[in-house]
Amino acid sequence: MVASYVDERYAPVRTELTEFDLPVRGAIPEWLDGRYLRNGPNPIADVRPDEYNWFTGDGMVHGVRMSGGRALWYRNRWVDSEVTSRALHRSAPPEHGRSPLHGPSANTNVVGFAGRTLALVEAGVACAELSYDLDTLDVCDFDGTVRGGYTAHPIEEPDTGELHAVSYHFGRGDTVLYTAVGPDGRLRRKIPIRVGGSPMMHAFSLTRDFVVIYDLPVTFDVRSAVTANVPRPLRPLAALALSATIGRVRMPRPVMNRLPTTRAGSFPYRWDDGYAPRVGLIPRHGDPTPLWLDVEPCYVFHPVNATSVDGTVVVDLVVHERVFDADRTGPSEGRPRLERWHLEPRVRNRVRRTRLGDENVEFPRFDERYTTAPHRDCWLVVGSDDSSGEHRLIRSSHAHGVEAMRDFGPRSAVGEFVFHPEAPGAPEGHGVVMGLVTDLAENSTALRILDARTLEDQASIALPQRVPAGFHGNWLPDTTSAP
Repeated sequence: MVASYVDERYAPVRTELTEFDLPVRGAIPEWLDGRYLRNGPNPIADVRPDEYNWFTGDGMVHGVRMSGGRALWYRNRWVDSEVTSRALHRSAPPEHGRSPLHGPSANTNVVGFAGRTLALVEAGVACAELSYDLDTLDVCDFDGTVRGGYTAHPIEEPDTGELHAVSYHFGRGDTVLYTAVGPDGRLRRKIPIRVGGSPMMHAFSLTRDFVVIYDLPVTFDVRSAVTANVPRPLRPLAALALSATIGRVRMPRPVMNRLPTTRAGSFPYRWDDGYAPRVGLIPRHGDPTPLWLDVEPCYVFHPVNATSVDGTVVVDLVVHERVFDADRTGPSEGRPRLERWHLEPRVRNRVRRTRLGDENVEFPRFDERYTTAPHRDCWLVVGSDDSSGEHRLIRSSHAHGVEAMRDFGPRSAVGEFVFHPEAPGAPEGHGVVMGLVTDLAENSTALRILDARTLEDQASIALPQRVPAGFHGNWLPDTTSAP
């Protein structure tokens, strides 16, 4: 269990900086022309360490611009919301009846799509469009075509250029929403999917034939939401109203957009032993009625990739035994491991699970040119079994297990590493992986660029301040010819 999500590697920074011509050790590959961006929680106000959940901090995006072998700039900016904008004395983007901005800002992912830079979050809270320099421009709802929140983990399909998503929010009742947005940035398909109640559905998987959803036992907790967000005299009435609604009927939009007004610290989802876990396969062609398969109780934050052949789906993913039960502040219970699931609805109604390794892993990434196609390698952050945290990175294959490992030392904090190929047509895994590594002894952070196959250093870019442990990022290339 983590002692606190506001100390040491998680401690927030209080300043937005812009620095140019960053110092570089080694050589940045000349073909890297674009921005490395990473999003994560950085509460703008003080929080109580014993109550603060890591998932609820205000979003802050950190970015490094690279071109011509140089690190041209570093910027970090809070993503604007009512909370952050009020504290920073600047105007939040108008909502225009779209997703709410009243809670912590988009804090989970940052992607490039349709010529835009998007800071993403889930659970019905507003995503945001950012400028090239990371200032918040507007609420992101894809020109008004996707309202009521989005997701932190969309999947861009290489063959079609579409951006697929599964969005959840307690106000949708017992449904989640599958959407596909075209390369023009506008909605193409929208399908509501009935689930077992009001689950937290952090991510999903995609194959050429199916949308794969994980209906697992972390669900909306009425008591936590009411206690954190409703004045004491109104709590019994609010709890009664929410209990009668959650997981049953869709809430009216004014209520859906205003409850709960979550502040940084509270977290309205928890483990639910009474919730029946299952995996759904939604056909992408023809009748979209889900095919449901039972699975043992567990939780999945991060699938790797999925493929399908003749109605059978194979998906690699990181599996947690249990989360948000004894520890409500973060996903610290148990040892998440990499597994392969075989989903065979024609043979059985259960999921066949195979463990691919014994390492305690999270934040998997792969060569995303192979999305929906068979892939070989993925890169994962390895956690320790003691309190020393995450200080190793591995390259693993489903056939051979760990093929390369990099240990940055026990006084380091390693974040997610993202892959980028050395050329559009390069073989799988030929390129670099890049991610943030913090030296806890020196209280400093560097963007490390490694050879993707050997995990040996290519370059290390010193950042002007420590970057708190966060969630997800991506490489956003500038050149149109880059993959």
